Amino acid sequence: MLTIQFLPFKNLESERLLLREITTADAQEVLELRGNPQTMKYIPRPLATNHEDALAHIAMIREKIKDNTGINWAITLKGNPKMLGIIGHYRIQPENHRAEIGYMLLPEYQGKGITCEAIQLVTAYGFDEMQLHSIEAVIDPENTASEKVLLKNGYVKEAHILENEYYGGKFWDTVIYSLLKRNFKR
Repeated sequence: MLTIQFLPFKNLESERLLLREITTADAQEVLELRGNPQTMKYIPRPLATNHEDALAHIAMIREKIKDNTGINWAITLKGNPKMLGIIGHYRIQPENHRAEIGYMLLPEYQGKGITCEAIQLVTAYGFDEMQLHSIEAVIDPENTASEKVLLKNGYVKEAHILENEYYGGKFWDTVIYSLLKRNFKR
């Protein structure tokens, strides 16, 4: 079984991006992300409606880091501290050496390769630092933008599960993409 340790928190960097710890100073951007029906369209969770909801989400993220059950980063452009999105590892299964990757980006920054670059960093972290064997992404089958960035990063479609999640009065399908460590191309 894996031993996961997220502290001290490690920032991740690429040519353009700095992935850093999410703080209470990011509450407005968390509210913009989690309260926006467009960014939450494919995420079956309640919308954040106020500053307190955003702070509660940040507190939950920080608690998961502290107890080594999940890790999220604020996606920022180098030289600009404004949080553009969130990316991280969820539903970690230490016994299976597997975790789920999840991400979201403010609409005005979508389509610029930012998510693709951030996925590359967080995938590398999962394999190198967390010593995962595989990483999965669970997406809505209609989320073609998410599918494209996963495929660009080498993830392959593993399953399409029919109506396996109930939220908001309806059943949702999910599609699972995954990547094995041995197939990860840097």
